Amino acid sequence: MHNTKNLYSRLKEVVGDSNLVIDLDQLKMNSVDGKRPKAIVFPSSIDEVSKIVSYANDNHFAIIPKGSGTKIGTGEIPKKVDIILSTNRLSRIIELDPDNLTVSFESGVKLGEIQKGLAEAGRGYFIPLDPPFKEKATMGGIVATNSSGARRYLYGTVRDWLIGAKAVFPNGDIVSSGGKTVKNVSGYDLHKLLIGSFGSLGIICEMTFKIIPLPDNHASILIFFRNLNDLDRFSYEIIHSHYLPSSIEILNLMALKNIGHSMLLPEGGNYLLAIGLEGISESVNRQLSEMVDFAKNNGSVDVITLHQKDYRTLWSEKGDFYEDLREKPLDFFLLKSNLLPSKCIKVMGAYEEISKESGINCSLICHPGSGIIYSFGYLNKMARVKREAFFTMVRRFTSEVLKYEGNLVVQSSPLSIKRKISVWGELRDDYMVMSRLKKEIDPNGVLSPGRFIGGI
Repeated sequence: MHNTKNLYSRLKEVVGDSNLVIDLDQLKMNSVDGKRPKAIVFPSSIDEVSKIVSYANDNHFAIIPKGSGTKIGTGEIPKKVDIILSTNRLSRIIELDPDNLTVSFESGVKLGEIQKGLAEAGRGYFIPLDPPFKEKATMGGIVATNSSGARRYLYGTVRDWLIGAKAVFPNGDIVSSGGKTVKNVSGYDLHKLLIGSFGSLGIICEMTFKIIPLPDNHASILIFFRNLNDLDRFSYEIIHSHYLPSSIEILNLMALKNIGHSMLLPEGGNYLLAIGLEGISESVNRQLSEMVDFAKNNGSVDVITLHQKDYRTLWSEKGDFYEDLREKPLDFFLLKSNLLPSKCIKVMGAYEEISKESGINCSLICHPGSGIIYSFGYLNKMARVKREAFFTMVRRFTSEVLKYEGNLVVQSSPLSIKRKISVWGELRDDYMVMSRLKKEIDPNGVLSPGRFIGGI
């Protein structure tokens, strides 16, 4: 109790009474995997973050960084939760520099806010990222979880666009890496170390991203297939052609129904291949016309084209499916598999068979160009038989992707599932490197203890 009183006193000194939450009901509402924090703190500067982290390190309090909380449930159950450090007040856009095609901002800024501001600046710019929760997710959370969407096929991931950052490390040190212009970036890319680390190595407070001009035109082609064999052949031709799609996704029948696009389904259309195009209008229109003709002559059941507004609506709804589904009062699960892109559709077919044998309705979204498969669904009332069938299904899914240099991560599940499963899948050879890094950088286990791979 004495330590807790000292903690409250110190946090009040740093952020003030109004930016500290110690009310038990609010703390309970903000529990992480059932573990209630002692306090929630809202710093407004990197210096305040440094003071909080330094105090926590000296007194062995565990900190969980949190933005909007869209990914707070991902990862292992933390060993300890003392302080939730919110980045909501770190919400300034520091500098927009169109001449050097960069933008700098604090970690609590939401991606939607950044994109809106960039679109209105000069000729219009954007950061080419489209992760789930685009309107709600903070940039710090997107970087910390290495979150990306379908457009990674053309544009890549966070690692390709983040060129500099300032972060607070576990001992309270403020560490800068990279620069504010592309040509000045040199030295060790320490900021790249923080990408996908789930707040276990440092708290990202400021960052600089490259930006590019907005494309002139957008369009989509929706191609329906009766079976995966025809779809596989067609997608192979597209991926290995001269075409430049921004995104390629495959949805099975269950996914279309869950996301609410079943009205699009033609008779016999069991799978949807959605291809996004963007860039110069002449190029987009030419590619669209050629792909339509190619699809009609290569096993498709039906073809639909969408332009501009309808394009944005479709990809936005599909990108944010997770948000809508997880808020339903049912036990929702989401699995993410990564593997060799060339084997993606083959494994998708295997997943359909495995889920059918397990008695679990599994929706599947496949990114064949990036080697990613999302599997999601509901477990209803979590009957014991259903729970055991789910464990069996996950083991079989994992076994399948391991054949093709892959792995499987449980991104979301009921807590009762999480307590009995390794959410990060099979440990790989690089686990020892990550474990040593964690011990070297955070010997007291202050930041997100236990949440990352292998419980580090």
